[in-house]
Amino acid sequence: MIQERLIEYEHAGTVLEGFLACDDTVGGTRPAVMVVHAWGGRSGFECDKARALAELGYVGFAADLYGKGVLGASVAENAALMQPFLDDRALLQSRLTTALETLISQPEVDGNQVAAIGYCFGGLCVLDLARTGTDISGVASFHGLFGAPGNTEGTRIKARVLALHGHEDPMVPVDAVVALEKELTEAGADWQIHVYGNTLHAFTNPEANNPDLGAIYNKKADKRSWQTLVNFLEELF
Repeated sequence: MIQERLIEYEHAGTVLEGFLACDDTVGGTRPAVMVVHAWGGRSGFECDKARALAELGYVGFAADLYGKGVLGASVAENAALMQPFLDDRALLQSRLTTALETLISQPEVDGNQVAAIGYCFGGLCVLDLARTGTDISGVASFHGLFGAPGNTEGTRIKARVLALHGHEDPMVPVDAVVALEKELTEAGADWQIHVYGNTLHAFTNPEANNPDLGAIYNKKADKRSWQTLVNFLEELF
């Protein structure tokens, strides 16, 4: 049976609240996967992903980067919540590390078998975790932003990297994909990028329906990308 609990932790004076799900019929420790939220904050979407990971036998942990109970309710609010972390990537990387350490400290978790996945802004976040040389098994970015942080040049990437990307995503043009390929190669990463044709931003989110932002759900790409993640995790663990 899937058990769930909320976990409070703190970073730089901000109280944060993550959501953990795991199958209590599995004995001992097991691999864990951290889920990093999109620009609106830790929502039901990320918690559902944590539950789905628990059903696969992992510990699923939906991290919180903004603060306990903090959620955006509009495009403007979401952008205002995300922007400080885009402006200060070192702060973002430190907060991500604290979330990861919180997950690893949980009694169900095998600290030597941990991965992170993220959606949109969260996709950028997990790429940044890899860029800092964090010693985790792998990261997977779903329709994430690819822009390099500017403070990790020369750092070897230890984590295996998977990026799942919509070719028509207006936020990540082809030049950005090529730049990420070059960056990951130069960092010595074991990387793969899966690009889905006729697919825009936010393709995994059934509620995404904003043509002006170029954010539209795509059922086929959603299903394909999740199966690719399942295969990736099996390879990692």
